[in-house]
Amino acid sequence: MKKIFIAALIIFFQLSMQAQKPRARDIGIPFNGTPGKYNAITDVKGIEVGYSTIISGSGKNIRGKGPVRTGVTAILPRGHNNNPVYANWYSLNGNGEMTGTTWITESGFLEGPIMITNTNSVGVVRDAVLKWYVKKGWYKEDFWYTYPVVAETYDGFLNDIYGFHVKEENAFEALYSAKTGFIKEGNVGGGTGMMCLGFKGGTGTASRIIKIKDSSYTVGVLVQSNFGSKRNFTIAGVPVGQELKDTMNYEFKAPPSYQAGDGSIIVVVATDAPLLPHQLKRIAERVPLGVGIVGGRGENGSGDIFIAFSTANTTAFQREEFTKLDELPNDLINPLFNATVQAVEEAIINAMVSAETMEGVNGNKAYGLPHKLVMDVLKKYNRVK
Repeated sequence: MKKIFIAALIIFFQLSMQAQKPRARDIGIPFNGTPGKYNAITDVKGIEVGYSTIISGSGKNIRGKGPVRTGVTAILPRGHNNNPVYANWYSLNGNGEMTGTTWITESGFLEGPIMITNTNSVGVVRDAVLKWYVKKGWYKEDFWYTYPVVAETYDGFLNDIYGFHVKEENAFEALYSAKTGFIKEGNVGGGTGMMCLGFKGGTGTASRIIKIKDSSYTVGVLVQSNFGSKRNFTIAGVPVGQELKDTMNYEFKAPPSYQAGDGSIIVVVATDAPLLPHQLKRIAERVPLGVGIVGGRGENGSGDIFIAFSTANTTAFQREEFTKLDELPNDLINPLFNATVQAVEEAIINAMVSAETMEGVNGNKAYGLPHKLVMDVLKKYNRVK
């Protein structure tokens, strides 16, 4: 009996390892900074992430039937507990959408989950979140109102985007499946049909642990990465895109208006450091530095929208009572800026390393990042041995 139990454990471990695709550090790509246990946004205690991934069909695009390559991602700042967090947001280039941001600016609070999907599914996901609130009894009051936060990037080169395949049950699936710990990357959730910097893109995550005086804090990042031109693609300071310019290029017929670099990126930054809304705006404003390191330029056709929140100050949201808050002094905030830039850079590369080659509508194809070729280029430039 004992041998059977041990054998079962070995099989379970092997299957678990197979489910966890190689990440950027696993193949040898170097990064600065110290990651958390999972090197994920879920290293910030209490955060849960869930997905709904929709993949079906192949061949010619028949509107309403497919092929389908899309999904929904849900990020719950305090899990399934209704306790708003301080938040703020920033747009590098506004050719995109993130609903609910005007109230975040005005109030300073994020009052529920952050959802990410494709461009044409923002409405159905937003409505589904409202229904989810009702189903869960998220608000205890008889009278309440809220503005769900739903962001998007465009997956129409691989997905039948005008077929409107994301339904409210997909949003529910993402919300109800949300969990802490290890989370999948690449072709999952809202990132399923995304392309990035000349290769397959998608969902990626990373984290950093920093110390400020005697306290340790975590910064976690999740990206839905669908941006950038291959000619600008850089890893560890090396012009990988230029070196691989004739390798595994996108296969699709672009419309006349298409320009290299069109696309979008949504970035969610979380921290347990005690930051107030004006400081979280400053964190969100540092995200473009991480995007720029890997090759993003905030192109005209790109929606580059970022949101940051803090899980500290658990009693901050009050309707009738005064409360006391902790606040990190501005003079001590630089390590958080640095951690944000580092985690954004790594999350984007993690998304690309984990993403696999995908063929979508009309045979359009985006190739997964070729791990060996990338490492050969880094060796050529003496960035790795």
